[in-house]
Amino acid sequence: MTDRNSKVLVRRKEGRTLAGVCAGIAAYLGLDVTLVRVIWVVVAVLTGGAGVLAYLAAWIIIPDEGRQSSIPENLAAKKNSDAWSG
Repeated sequence: MTDRNSKVLVRRKEGRTLAGVCAGIAAYLGLDVTLVRVIWVVVAVLTGGAGVLAYLAAWIIIPDEGRQSSIPENLAAKKNSDAWSG
């Protein structure tokens, strides 16, 4: 049984600019979304683009707000259901 007050990292729909990754991280950590975006851009520039790859990975891994599972979990579930369907 889960606690209703526990924090869950999701890609937020409110405050979304691209995929909601920064908005979700900001809400989860209790930070301003602009601060998270600036930090992400600085990291992306300083690492030669690794921040962009990290953003794309987060976009895929972190579930969208209102969903229980991420994109890979949805694909795995579909693959497993197809395997059992014959």
